[in-house]
Amino acid sequence: MSQRTPRLTRRDFLKTGAVAAGTVAGSGLLAPLSALAAAPDAVLAKGDPAAATRKAVEALGGMAAFVKPGQRVVIKPNMSFAAGPDSACNTHPAVIAELMRLCKEAGAARVLVLDNTLADPEGCLNLSGIRAACQGIEKDSVHNLKEERFFAKAAIPGAKVLAETLVMQDVLEADVIIAAPKAKSHGATGVTLALKGMMGLIFERESFHRIGLDQAIVDLASLLKPKTKLAVIDATTVMTSGGPYGPGPVVKLDTVLASADMVAADALAVTLTPWYGQKIAPSQVRHIRYAAERGLGRMDVDKLNVAGVTA
Repeated sequence: MSQRTPRLTRRDFLKTGAVAAGTVAGSGLLAPLSALAAAPDAVLAKGDPAAATRKAVEALGGMAAFVKPGQRVVIKPNMSFAAGPDSACNTHPAVIAELMRLCKEAGAARVLVLDNTLADPEGCLNLSGIRAACQGIEKDSVHNLKEERFFAKAAIPGAKVLAETLVMQDVLEADVIIAAPKAKSHGATGVTLALKGMMGLIFERESFHRIGLDQAIVDLASLLKPKTKLAVIDATTVMTSGGPYGPGPVVKLDTVLASADMVAADALAVTLTPWYGQKIAPSQVRHIRYAAERGLGRMDVDKLNVAGVTA
């Protein structure tokens, strides 16, 4: 297992900006789907993991809006720790299985669930529950890829610090990527959501900490953005400090967040609950702010059309 990152103190996290005034739900930004004149920018679905996942995607126009018949899809969960759903370390297996069902219903030719885990590969695949949940939908679809032969070099035009990296060959060949992270805290970046989670699709990530972690996260996101059609964040439970592996306090929100904009999804997720005992603004998370500044997406959550649905 890779060396654990140091814990981020509340002071470290808060020193980059002012504390947010309130959450999205508390600021009147939620609207029923029927009240929105146009398709929502993001959806907050309440309910059990599978039903909320389906409702969230349906509210964005359904999986057919993102996956076309015959396409190859990669779903990127958090699957990096040998722990079950109650730990709030990994994406809930029911969220991943429902995304796979939706992709198959939309006509996807192949759906792979891929990660390069930090902990023991078999322990992660078994204890996370993700492999078992997906096996009955598409066999041999969940993989932990760690050998260099599964990766290919990819250049990143316009990168700030990460000019190239080794990316999973299946990701480079995919037509669609779906980011499906667990919402949780992280000792080096404050939070880990869709943008940060993409580090699990590359071969070597230790160098990110040497060259500038937050900018490297955004460089990688800029490479993957054209294929990343959808972000579905598991906020059914959220580890609000002590992440990414815990133990830490876990808040039960029974929420799945979906957006076609990975940056907006992350920004909105930040507003759902206090972190480290404080309410946090999206701009305080450096990689979210950098991604918005580079034009990869929006973090102006007060201007987003956010629909609220119940499963």
